[in-house]
Amino acid sequence: MNILPRPLLIKGSYLVRPVLVWFMKGDRFVDPIDGQGYYSLLPYGYGKQRENVLSPGTFSLERHRLMWLYLKNETTFFNQKAKVLHIAPEQSFIKRFKAMSNLEYITSDIESPLADVKADICDLPFGDDTFDIIFCNHVLEHIPDDHKAMTELFRVMKPGGWGILQVPISYQRETTYEDPTVTSKEERKEKFGQYDHVRVYGLDYYKRLEQAGFIVEKVDYTKKISIEDVKKYCLENGEILPIVRKPQDI
Repeated sequence: MNILPRPLLIKGSYLVRPVLVWFMKGDRFVDPIDGQGYYSLLPYGYGKQRENVLSPGTFSLERHRLMWLYLKNETTFFNQKAKVLHIAPEQSFIKRFKAMSNLEYITSDIESPLADVKADICDLPFGDDTFDIIFCNHVLEHIPDDHKAMTELFRVMKPGGWGILQVPISYQRETTYEDPTVTSKEERKEKFGQYDHVRVYGLDYYKRLEQAGFIVEKVDYTKKISIEDVKKYCLENGEILPIVRKPQDI
């Protein structure tokens, strides 16, 4: 677990970032979010760490870079007028999205110092049918009542709206593993892979989203990217982007 409180870790990361970018610059890898090249990326992970995954400049991981490429190449996100809700906003995106004049960009989290609105995802302080686009990445695995959280996201999304709701998924597991009797940090780390996770999602995650009302598209965007670029951008080959939509006629 983290020794320092999360707000201090976030603030400290901004101080070390310029040093890391200068020290690690090169031409072996490229972060598509800022276009910066590196001779290597930083390792990252709980327990066994993955090599060459954390970008020094944006602090993006594989999933952030994949999402950026999808938004840039497959959507009108960077030029359409839209009201956006971003739950637990990532450092990789928040300043860039806030600076986009086409967006009314609102961030929310129960504790993050980066967020505009402090709120519980299971009880969002927004009206029905408010947002055109919603991002919620690697949040639901922390939420005991994830169905309630999903239905809240569905409620505040406009009919015809869309979003990206990423979670860590075990692609070898058909059904999600969860046990509400597991409450200690040590046992959660053992059972769920991280001390603050409450489940391990399986391939039925997409069905859970559908049960909340969403139309779900499972997008393997790495199939549209050359093998060379998958390696250059340090993506996880075969990672699925869960693209959700709220029916227009609801």
